[in-house]
Amino acid sequence: MKKVSPILAFMLVLFASCSEKTTVYEDEQSNVSVQDNQDFLNKSISYENAGVLDISSEEELSGKTSKDADPVAGDYPLSLIAQITPPSFPGGENLTATHVNIVDDIAYVSYNTVASDYVGAIDAIDVSNPYSPQITSRLYYTNADINAIAYDNGYIYIVGGVDSEKSVAASTNSFVAKIPATNGKIDVNSGITYGFQEGFIGTDIAIDGNSIYVTSGKDGVLAVYDKNSVTLMNETPLTDLRSVTTVNNNIAVLDASKGVSIFDTNFSLIKEIAISSDFGIAAKRTLDFSQDKIYVSEGSKGAGIYNATSGAFIEYISILINPEGSDATDNVTNAVAVNENAILMANGGAGLSLSEESSNSTSPVGIIDLEGSINFVASKGDYIFAASGTAGLQIIKMNKPNQSLETKCEDLTSYRGSSNLVVATNEIIAYQGSKRLNKINVAGELLLCGTWTVSNDITLDANSLFEMKGAIYVGNNRNKKNITVGSNATLRIEGDLAIYGDLILEDGATLEFLGSSSRVYITGNVTKAETAEVTGEYNDLLNKF
Repeated sequence: MKKVSPILAFMLVLFASCSEKTTVYEDEQSNVSVQDNQDFLNKSISYENAGVLDISSEEELSGKTSKDADPVAGDYPLSLIAQITPPSFPGGENLTATHVNIVDDIAYVSYNTVASDYVGAIDAIDVSNPYSPQITSRLYYTNADINAIAYDNGYIYIVGGVDSEKSVAASTNSFVAKIPATNGKIDVNSGITYGFQEGFIGTDIAIDGNSIYVTSGKDGVLAVYDKNSVTLMNETPLTDLRSVTTVNNNIAVLDASKGVSIFDTNFSLIKEIAISSDFGIAAKRTLDFSQDKIYVSEGSKGAGIYNATSGAFIEYISILINPEGSDATDNVTNAVAVNENAILMANGGAGLSLSEESSNSTSPVGIIDLEGSINFVASKGDYIFAASGTAGLQIIKMNKPNQSLETKCEDLTSYRGSSNLVVATNEIIAYQGSKRLNKINVAGELLLCGTWTVSNDITLDANSLFEMKGAIYVGNNRNKKNITVGSNATLRIEGDLAIYGDLILEDGATLEFLGSSSRVYITGNVTKAETAEVTGEYNDLLNKF
């Protein structure tokens, strides 16, 4: 660990044009430290539960589905890539993730403490290799909670809280900071720029063009800073601000005392959407935009959807309850994230739910099989980041189909059959799609194009053929499953093959990789008969061949 040495003097400038109590300063402080020892950081990454994720449907949760019924293959073939243990250091042993901002292939994560002390941290996590995410840098704060984070053009921007009575420089408890960071490496030696605004604590942040927008909680403000200098440009007081986002040159905030307010860049009020939900006291709540809709996390009511133009209420997405039971007071929607047609809700003790939005309505898909109470969710591209108090940050890959592959296989029928995919002897079947399956058994010939997860074993009987173009994931590290290629059978792969278990190649079996960019990820063992063969070019990510 590298400690940042304090300097004897710091530059202090007061700006009275907008708020006499707003301060901007630059200081290298002894209460900030950076951990960049890669061996140490790697210890925070766990693959114990990695692999295929099941989704419990609404029918399964309600007990309406017979245990003997043959379920239909499900959409959203998700897999858990890894879990990140929250940072821990002397005085900061109980940190939990509060916010995630995903830019390119790096996720920036903020942490605070559930205790009354002000303690926080930041992680930068590189997910460019989905089989081996890497924490590239970690920062500790011994005197500040960090509640939200954003990255833009070489800098991390954070908001949170400090104890102004114990701080030499802080004029209020609510702060914003700008920290240099390049390619996931945090650099505090170049100085951290801070600003302070009225309010109980900094709750959220949004970057738009050359502006930083900040909300600051109870009796706080919506403030805008110059992104380069962190100079306060404007502010407007509001009662209980929880979240801020920008869309179409407008700024939307969630005020727990009344609902959503939308302002122009001069902070002139454009529209208010009245919401009477109980948002809780000092609880994390978020809002998100997607096209012409606003999605609001509304505690025990679930997620509310509103028309962004008119402000009209559209519908509520209620909280699905796991039948195993959880504390009703903890079953609240803390955050909502939208990724194309998928709506993800962090529902505390009720877990992480997934719903699908069509042109006319929203329908529940189910609860994703994750550990712990889910307090925050963010999603972008092919990834979901779910924060849990007990299980840490969970990185989920959505396994969206490759568009070029979809074009190549566009003449194939989309698979809509059983989750138990069985191909009989002398039967030739070909499908494209993106599905969750229970098992695959091939006695004839099968071609799959797209992305697929399989919870249980894949078995190729003698003399059978299974061709896969895209990506397929089998089993998980909690419940290891195998692929068995029978005698004289052929498994042909063009893309990614991930097995959380063993690969068994019997007499005369062939594993053939096509192209030059295939990858194979096997957590168990490769058992290969003397007469079996592996051909083609491939990247053996865990060196099992």
